Formats: sequence, C-alpha cells, structure tokens
Amino acid sequence: MLSKKQKNAVIAKFATHKDDTGSPQVQIALLTLEVKDLTEHLKQHKKDFSSRLGLLKKVGQRRRLMRYFKKDDKKSYEKLLKQLKLKDNV
Repeated sequence: MLSKKQKNAVIAKFATHKDDTGSPQVQIALLTLEVKDLTEHLKQHKKDFSSRLGLLKKVGQRRRLMRYFKKDDKKSYEKLLKQLKLKDNV
C-alpha cells in the first residue's frame, strides 16, 4: 500500500498542470508504483493469492491506459516510458 506522501510525490512529478490527478501520465505512474510495490510483497509472500489477483488487475488497467495514451499522444507516451523505464508492449 502506497503512502499519501509517495502518491503526492508521483503526482507532482507527472502532473501536466496544477491539481492534476487524473491524466493518463499520472494514472500510469501511480499504477506502475503500485505494481512494483505488490511485486515486492509477492516475492516474500508467495501464497498470497488475493494480492496476486490485485496485481493482475492493476497490470491490466495500466496496459489499457497505456494503449489509450499511445493512441492519443505518441510523443508524450514515449517520454513517459523512458521516465518510468517501461517497455513498449502494447
């Protein structure tokens, strides 16, 4: 679970304007941070299947957002991938 401080830091870094919390960049960045957090949790707790299901849902949601963002703004999408160190697999 991400702390409020971590979320605010990510939002501040990827926001396109003041009070931006819903743009695709911010949502993808937050989901990426949550995916990394859940991945670390599952390395320690291998039999936590409810968390595994949550991880799969977040990965799917991030993939859909990335697909939309790639279609909407290709240049910003590529910039976001570099910042988050993700591969283009959508």
